[in-house]
Amino acid sequence: MTQRILLAQRVRTLEDSSDPRADAVVVDDDRIVEAGRLSDLRSRHDVPVDDRFAEQVLLPGFIDPHLHPSMAAVLLQMHFTTVVSWDLPWTDVGPVRDQTEFDARLASLIAETPRGEPIFVWGHHPRWHGDIARHALNLMSEDHPIIVWHRGYHSLITNDAALTWMGVDLDEAERHPQIDLDRGAFYENGMAFANQLLTKHTLAPDRFRGGLERMRAVIHAGGHTTIGDAAFGMYRPDQEWEDLQAVMERPDTPFRIDLMPALFAVGKSDLAARVQAIKEFPQRNTHRLRFGNHVKMLADGAFFAELMQLQEPGYLDGHHGEWLTPPEQFREIAAAAWDAGFNLHVHTTGDLGVELALSTLEELQARAPRVDHRFTFEHFGISTPSQVQRIAAQGAHVSANVYYVHELAPMYAERVLGLERAATMSRLGSLERSGIPFALHSDFTMAPAKPLFNAWVAATRVCENGQVMGIDERTSLDAAMRAITIDAARMLSREDEIGSIAPGKTADFTVVSADPWEVGAEGLRDIDVVATVFEGNAFPLPSA
Repeated sequence: MTQRILLAQRVRTLEDSSDPRADAVVVDDDRIVEAGRLSDLRSRHDVPVDDRFAEQVLLPGFIDPHLHPSMAAVLLQMHFTTVVSWDLPWTDVGPVRDQTEFDARLASLIAETPRGEPIFVWGHHPRWHGDIARHALNLMSEDHPIIVWHRGYHSLITNDAALTWMGVDLDEAERHPQIDLDRGAFYENGMAFANQLLTKHTLAPDRFRGGLERMRAVIHAGGHTTIGDAAFGMYRPDQEWEDLQAVMERPDTPFRIDLMPALFAVGKSDLAARVQAIKEFPQRNTHRLRFGNHVKMLADGAFFAELMQLQEPGYLDGHHGEWLTPPEQFREIAAAAWDAGFNLHVHTTGDLGVELALSTLEELQARAPRVDHRFTFEHFGISTPSQVQRIAAQGAHVSANVYYVHELAPMYAERVLGLERAATMSRLGSLERSGIPFALHSDFTMAPAKPLFNAWVAATRVCENGQVMGIDERTSLDAAMRAITIDAARMLSREDEIGSIAPGKTADFTVVSADPWEVGAEGLRDIDVVATVFEGNAFPLPSA
């Protein structure tokens, strides 16, 4: 490939010093030489002009630093029953909005499925679809193993046929603190117990690789050129690695994956051995699959499942959240990872989960200070203003799932948290005012893998029902766009390589139909992704 100039209607570099009137970029193979106005660039570079994107806008390649290719590969092969609709690259899935619609959908699937074959559905949420349990599923079918996966992924419900088909040791399950056999419910670490039994089906090579192919299409459709796998190895690390290479490490894959090992799921060895195993992962790096110096930890339970740990006054109905990692064990694991030099990314959903992670960070910094530790709070559902101030004081980062606001805030205001806490979930405006670097992620499939849509939610806080929640926690347009480009690159320690259009960086671009700064925050979700350019090579979207 030779040096050339890419021409666009407008080039937005996300670099503070760039020319706001830029309309072209000089690219040399897979590297950016410079951006500017075509008239200026042609005076210095006597090279061909590629004008295929002359009517579009060139942005830095979008980055989602936290999603789950393997988890998505499992879920994308299931029947969707979420309360929101999905427009996936191969199909549109309509919403299932209440219990009547959910029961009808499940009954239809039972009628369509040959006797004895398992039925997997994903997207059940009790707040919309009503409670469901083992007994009710038994009444619907004794012949089909039925596995109903919660919208938030962290829990599932089974019938008797599924317990038998999975090979559940009922005595062992009865003793597990996060399994309720009477309800057929497996949640948090109990769900992990069930997951290992289900892998004979969910990770079957043809099925799993088919799911990864679908995930590959989703990533491209969103305009991504880099994603972060924020819990590599959560199922079977060796198989996941083999299948990821087979599907993703191909010349026609237009993105790279930064893999963040799950410190909680690397074999069954002791902590020191797990840390050592993770330190050796970068030796596996390929062109598109890269391990860095980041690891994933878990604090409290899932946000969609209402299992996050909350400070007083807790939940409106008085129920309690769950710890994914008990506090003392969490501190032990964090200390081992910190001392090994890792950058810690911690799943925190409730303000008590944030408190555990934050107090642990404060203890680690007091004992063994690190200047650029990149400690990152992942998801950041419920927090307090004082916690934001302490996060700023510690120099930490936040990778937020702002989509919680869009789908959940009105319901959570009425029935789960009350108005004040629901309105201020994912308090990004506070982060921006405090100068805390933050990114937006999808945690796909918890949110659509659509960076512009999630930037729209961050900048408008418009909910699925049209309501606006927490106006003061809206971000600026600039911050929302940085959160899917250069600030997202910071979460992966890649800001010197990707995330903006600057000399020497990799030639990754997202080509869109309109300029975000022209249409404004309200128009972000209506902008179409036309193509991506990955390492200098153009990859048009199939529908473009």
